[in-house]
Amino acid sequence: MSAHVLKPGLLSTLQDRGRRGHAAIGVGRTGAMDVPAWRLANALVGNRGEEAALECTLLGPTLRFEHAAWVAITGAPIAARVDDTALPNWAACHLPAGSVLQLGHMATGCRSYLAVRGGFDVAPVLGSRSSDLHAGLGYASGRPLQAGDSLPIGRTAADTAPTDRPRALPWRLNPQPWFDVLQAPLMLLSGSHEAQLDAASRQQLGTGTFRVGSASNRTASRLDGARLQLRAPQELISEATLPGTVQLPPSGQPIVLMAEAPVTGGYPRIGQLAAVDLPRLAQRRPGDPVCFRHGTLAQAADRLRRRDQALDTLCRQIEQRLQHDGFLTA
Repeated sequence: MSAHVLKPGLLSTLQDRGRRGHAAIGVGRTGAMDVPAWRLANALVGNRGEEAALECTLLGPTLRFEHAAWVAITGAPIAARVDDTALPNWAACHLPAGSVLQLGHMATGCRSYLAVRGGFDVAPVLGSRSSDLHAGLGYASGRPLQAGDSLPIGRTAADTAPTDRPRALPWRLNPQPWFDVLQAPLMLLSGSHEAQLDAASRQQLGTGTFRVGSASNRTASRLDGARLQLRAPQELISEATLPGTVQLPPSGQPIVLMAEAPVTGGYPRIGQLAAVDLPRLAQRRPGDPVCFRHGTLAQAADRLRRRDQALDTLCRQIEQRLQHDGFLTA
């Protein structure tokens, strides 16, 4: 079973939860930029583990499915069609064999996730199927999809109630809790060099508005706005970094490290974005506003715990509903 890439989209990569535990050898985490959207897409098609899904950026790909398949699309709202049939987001959809799925532009947000039942079954590298664009790890040496690629799909039990036309299950998820339409402020924890900012820069970081820069990517979201300055120049050695680390390069425009963050960095670390808000920043597209509000480690940990509990509960409810509908066997 496989899906053939007819058009690759703007930046489409295979992602799972990420390649963790290898920082000591210089290999970063990578993985889905919006982990809740990735998890829910997989849950909707009955995947129960670490299956890889397709992360699409701003403009999605066009794929032809060789065999019948169940798919689901979550994350940023994106137009999806098979011939003259529009497919809903946040719902499980059945595609007959030979279907050509066209994913269009995203009206809002930056990243959508396409999961297929059985997962995209490419060979894992260091325990993950995620593509790392900079390290060259993953499918096709970590590069984005190209026209002509053929993506293997894991084998599963026979489809339930197959049809000759695309169809969606009669229920879908409410995206509102999982997609930050209002673009509310993000929680920022104090960084080891925040006190070295001058007074105006500390004020701007905590209460001002930045914009996502056009040079943003999976490595970092670059923030345009007022130029931040240190009270005095700093000579630093490289230290450990991770997704969410906010650095201040010589340009004075802060950068927030994202999924493909390097494992070390030498710029001043003026903050750490709360992990619970990383997916929200990942969905901000170039030009979107970014505001920070300071919080504590305890507050950040509590928000992450509550979000993960809600996500675990919803995934269990989805599994139960799919079993009730005959889509899964218990």
